[in-house]
Amino acid sequence: MTTTGEDHTAALTGPWWWARWRSAVLDAGLALLSAGECAAEGIPFARDAGIPVAAGIVFGLVAGAVLLLRRRWPIAVVLVSIAVAPAQMGYLMGIVGLYTLAASELPRRIIGSLAGMAMVGTLIVTFVRSHQGVADGGLKIGDWLVPVVAITTSLGVTAPPLLLGLYVGARRRLMESLRERADSLERELQLLAERAEERAEWARNEERTRIAREMHDVVAHRVSLMVVHAAALQAVARKDPEKAVRNAALVGDMGRQALTELREMLGVLRSGDGLGRRAQGVPLASVGVVAAAVAASRAAESGDGVGDGPCLSELEELIGQSAAAGMVVDLSVEGEARSYGAEVEQTAYRVVQEGLTNVHKHAAGAKTYVRLAHRPGEIAMQVENEPPPEPSSASLVGLPSGGNGLLGMKERVAALGGVFVSGPTDAGGFRVSAVIPT
Repeated sequence: MTTTGEDHTAALTGPWWWARWRSAVLDAGLALLSAGECAAEGIPFARDAGIPVAAGIVFGLVAGAVLLLRRRWPIAVVLVSIAVAPAQMGYLMGIVGLYTLAASELPRRIIGSLAGMAMVGTLIVTFVRSHQGVADGGLKIGDWLVPVVAITTSLGVTAPPLLLGLYVGARRRLMESLRERADSLERELQLLAERAEERAEWARNEERTRIAREMHDVVAHRVSLMVVHAAALQAVARKDPEKAVRNAALVGDMGRQALTELREMLGVLRSGDGLGRRAQGVPLASVGVVAAAVAASRAAESGDGVGDGPCLSELEELIGQSAAAGMVVDLSVEGEARSYGAEVEQTAYRVVQEGLTNVHKHAAGAKTYVRLAHRPGEIAMQVENEPPPEPSSASLVGLPSGGNGLLGMKERVAALGGVFVSGPTDAGGFRVSAVIPT
């Protein structure tokens, strides 16, 4: 089916083959005008042909009404206009039919052939009628002007509607192409927005996991030492007041350190929450804003948004705190110490910290060995404790354990491409070791 002046993608809401009711009304009006024109022109045709005038009028009405089918069968309309051209009727039908044919999506060769037939038919009819008029004396022009009049008339009747129809058809196809491209771009933007939202959700989940690991590192180690010191303080408060005072001072120092680290973490949470709310307030199509939020989460994941963080130079202080809590710790360092990336040093520090925290929780009083090895292209650390001695007041504190510390360390090390191993030793102790590429 060929259509003109209508959007091919629009839903068919009009009657029969019309896309809209206003198109049907327009075609009905044109068909009515064409039928009236052909009926009026049928009267002289009937007189010249020697047939009843009523027959000429009926013939004109039927021929002119064919224009009603111009959107459905434009070829038929043009052929009828060519057929009735010798009767000098159907000029409106021919003009509108040629426009409809040129604006349709039929092959150009068909349009050109029918337009050529219409022009030749008009040329012949005009030439014959003009020559007869000159011969009868009805036209006062020279014989040499007859071809000029015929050519001018045929071109004037054929060329304008043909060119206008070609222009309208090309413009309609261009608009449809632009509309399809716009729809395609809209679908692509929607897919990109969905992928960006999934990426942002993944980044938020990763950030929650990272913050949970940081909170565990801060709370588990510091608070575990505080509980151990509090238990020792309770045990020696009456027997050794000076030692009790030292333990109380250590508890206070560790509490202040824990509060400082918790404040840093809460500051990151507040700033991250504000960024998340701002990102959620923007439409999904704003992919750049969502991507910026993802980039910010990546930066936070790499450690850039959590202050400087602990480093290996603070390892002796960490071991000193455990020693002050009554643990016997032996530190050995192999290789030449050098500086590493902030994330590598922070992860190595947290591995040692988690190992010491587990000793405080599960093997209080056990002798512990901390080994740190600087190797070409990697750094290795190991925390191993001997079997715990007989239960003492420090080991009866009953520190809770969520079982997430070692899992968090394994995730940290694996994220850097390293290897993390933990488990009991043959001697009855426990070992935590990791190797991180630098």
